[in-house]
Amino acid sequence: MSTDRDRRAALARRIRARELTIVPGVFDMISARVADRADFDALYMTGYGIAASHMGLPDAGLVGYSEMAGRAARICEVTRTPLIADADTGFGGLLNVRHTARGYEAAGVAAIQIEDQEFPKKCGHAPDRGVVPLGEMLRKIEVAVEARGSDDFLVVGRTDSRASLGLDEAIRRGQAFSRAGADVVFIESPESEEEFERIGQEIDAPLLANMVEGGFSPVLPAQILARFGFTIVLYPGTGFLAMAKTLQGVYGHLKGMGSSLGLPAEALPIGEMHELMGFGEVWEFEKRWGKAETE
Repeated sequence: MSTDRDRRAALARRIRARELTIVPGVFDMISARVADRADFDALYMTGYGIAASHMGLPDAGLVGYSEMAGRAARICEVTRTPLIADADTGFGGLLNVRHTARGYEAAGVAAIQIEDQEFPKKCGHAPDRGVVPLGEMLRKIEVAVEARGSDDFLVVGRTDSRASLGLDEAIRRGQAFSRAGADVVFIESPESEEEFERIGQEIDAPLLANMVEGGFSPVLPAQILARFGFTIVLYPGTGFLAMAKTLQGVYGHLKGMGSSLGLPAEALPIGEMHELMGFGEVWEFEKRWGKAETE
């Protein structure tokens, strides 16, 4: 079984070598277990997905450090794949950023993402996102880098400035993030293939491309993004968007037909669900110890 240190080191080597890394978003424990078995090189704990699945709330700065760090720890406990975790704006000022970085690292996270939005933050593919001054964000990156216990705990610096200040400013911020120590630079919501290409040309750092179905950016093939110079291709919402659409159809069918026969989507047999959730270990334990309880 790999340790947190092993997972961090594996992801850090991969990202520093700028190897193409396709990363799915996970948002609850079922999605984490399914994605973990799909043999990805990293998983991503999505803030939008955690707010929605854990709290039933929009991604608008309503879910705090304790909830996010707790969910990250639980995901790390049941998976073997390195986890990149959304930490919003660091949940406050510089002292909060230090506390967040240390807490995420202690939870087993391999990389932490911090963004430059004003508080309360919003989904990166929602309108009217404001950003803090560049100097304020640079200090957050510097604090996160200083706070980590291992250089293999990666810091992802994200800017949402493209929407409000334009691509030139977003690139300027991305370059500054890299100089401040960010291991990965994340320019949120470029608006065309040409913008992705320019980002790759002008920022010499491991880059993250965020693919959000129906969002502000075009969804581009990973091979094209790799050619532009991107290292991480992230699909943060693909899982929960597909899940929500599937559930709409399944629950509508149950309501209308009064039966699960003829469902519009294939259902996992309960036996396979048992296996996915780890019932095998429970049954083995019961075989070993169940008799002893009655003696």
